[in-house]
Amino acid sequence: MEKLSISDLHIVLVEPSDTQRKIITTLLLKEKVKEIDPVSTLAEARAAVKSHGADLIVSAMYFEDGTALDLLKFIKESDEYKAIPFMLVSSENRLSKLEEFKQAGVAAILPKPFEPLHLSRALNASLDLINHDELELELFDVQEVRVLLVDDSKLARNHIRRVLEGMGLKKIREAENGAMALTYIKDEEFDLVVTDYNMPEMDGRELSEFIRFNPETTHIPIIMVTSEAADSAHMANIQQTGVNALCDKPFEPTEVRAMLAALLSE
Repeated sequence: MEKLSISDLHIVLVEPSDTQRKIITTLLLKEKVKEIDPVSTLAEARAAVKSHGADLIVSAMYFEDGTALDLLKFIKESDEYKAIPFMLVSSENRLSKLEEFKQAGVAAILPKPFEPLHLSRALNASLDLINHDELELELFDVQEVRVLLVDDSKLARNHIRRVLEGMGLKKIREAENGAMALTYIKDEEFDLVVTDYNMPEMDGRELSEFIRFNPETTHIPIIMVTSEAADSAHMANIQQTGVNALCDKPFEPTEVRAMLAALLSE
């Protein structure tokens, strides 16, 4: 399939403010986006997607008829639309509110106001989700790499799986928490573990400690996916458990590609 460029994107822009719609539309046009479908409500957004689809949805947070999370779930829980990347544009800075979007698999979160550089990076991250580019490895056939993906959010697992599959990884086993992951690790062999940090029953730190200090699994590379601040004391403790790489949510393909290339080439 021919790869899309930014100028090829058909974007549904969902923004209740006339002024903000005009500002964001202008910035998208400056990035060479040619097809923008501006709407002001969630109902109009759903109708637009159902009518003629979208390559990317760019949405504000709050609307009279709900929040962007309602629209995101509508997209991600639909077999027909779940591959459409979703970009949140919001002045919301409460971590608890943004966490829901990170867990659900947004392509990017932009603050209001944002710089053109931020928009460019977010558009390119969205393109990476659309354009599949197989990862080339010297030591592995990428399609034979056995991955254990651990996250208690099904939406997050779906998003991460799509990113990994877009790079050519096909053998992906999913677990919804560390305890379930351990049952798989005891019975199967894996070349890579990608795990969330915050999970019930057994979190990512406990799972990583088991993997790293068990002689049979100590060699397995671990990528920890988290929305925690990378420089927090929490994360310093995580790194001491032997995690090979920390990856922020949203799970960006470019960053993940570089991590995988490094980890699977050692």
